[in-house]
Amino acid sequence: MAGNPRNGRPYRRLCAWLRAQRLPCWWCGHNIGYDLDARHPLSFTLDHEQPLSKGGDLLDPANARAAHRRCNSSRGNRTEPRRPGPRQPQLRW
Repeated sequence: MAGNPRNGRPYRRLCAWLRAQRLPCWWCGHNIGYDLDARHPLSFTLDHEQPLSKGGDLLDPANARAAHRRCNSSRGNRTEPRRPGPRQPQLRW
């Protein structure tokens, strides 16, 4: 039985390569805290531009992007940024 591919050497090498570039978050554009604990919301995570659930390649460097943990989690598997729609009028009594 195969293990989790994110625990393998090729994936860790891709993360290290992307971390060494110290790029800003590709989703929000702000700087990433590369020295923060991995559980911190503003720490580095590897995000995939084309989500894996929609056919993206796990180990393709062209699909790998640096992101905040918070941005990566809130994005989910969307490919376009969430745009606010028109506000609905609210009734206040």
